[in-house]
Amino acid sequence: MQIGLDGRTALVTGASRGIGQATAAALAAEGCNVVLVSRRQESLDAVAAELSAAHPSVGFLPFAAHVGEPDQAQAAVAAAVDRFGQVDVLVNNAGTNPYYGPMVDIDVARAEKTVQVNQLSIVLWTQAVWHGSMARHGGSIVNIASVGGLVTELGIGYYNATKAAVIHLTRQFSAELAPRVRVNAIAPGIVRTQLARALWEDHEETLNKHIPLGRIGEPEDIAKTAVFLAGDASSWLTGQTIVVDGGALVRPTLTA
Repeated sequence: MQIGLDGRTALVTGASRGIGQATAAALAAEGCNVVLVSRRQESLDAVAAELSAAHPSVGFLPFAAHVGEPDQAQAAVAAAVDRFGQVDVLVNNAGTNPYYGPMVDIDVARAEKTVQVNQLSIVLWTQAVWHGSMARHGGSIVNIASVGGLVTELGIGYYNATKAAVIHLTRQFSAELAPRVRVNAIAPGIVRTQLARALWEDHEETLNKHIPLGRIGEPEDIAKTAVFLAGDASSWLTGQTIVVDGGALVRPTLTA
């Protein structure tokens, strides 16, 4: 299978750890230059140094930015274009979940933060790459949603609502930006990340027994799918959300 990413440039938000870092590494392994975005420059510099040692033939640009601020999104894309000429791939990965509890009790501040980072950022960074590069050169956008956007779940209802919005934004942008840009999403199940730690840390063994493929996910599981959606192997695919959850959503409710 020809991935077709060699020599292209990808921008990954939330790239300092977890799914974002794994995706940046997987893209670099395919020959992609990578712009690494998160809030803390020192964390990005450390990731860039690690990835540069492993993939010396590609370029890395660590750029600190808050994903919910439009001027910072535009600045990051401008820096990427100045360094690499264009942006071919955007991976909207950054996410947050500052509240755990009944949705009827969430306060406005944490609700607004969840929307800003999980939902509004999809719009801001898509706008930035479209106007900064992809309207002229084309490209592929991969949004990291969640299986939570497809189901109900106690404790993380508002987070899930923003991820449901990501799934819809993916469909809407795929229609608006075609045929120049393809837009797809990934809906991960429970993955071993810092953000999802409360969901798996104390009961991983129990979770594994309820997942058809026998384990929770690793960041690399999501990264592999992101690479597929970013490259030419998925050239006739847009507006879709791929669930990557070890089969959890298809597990029968009643078992023998």
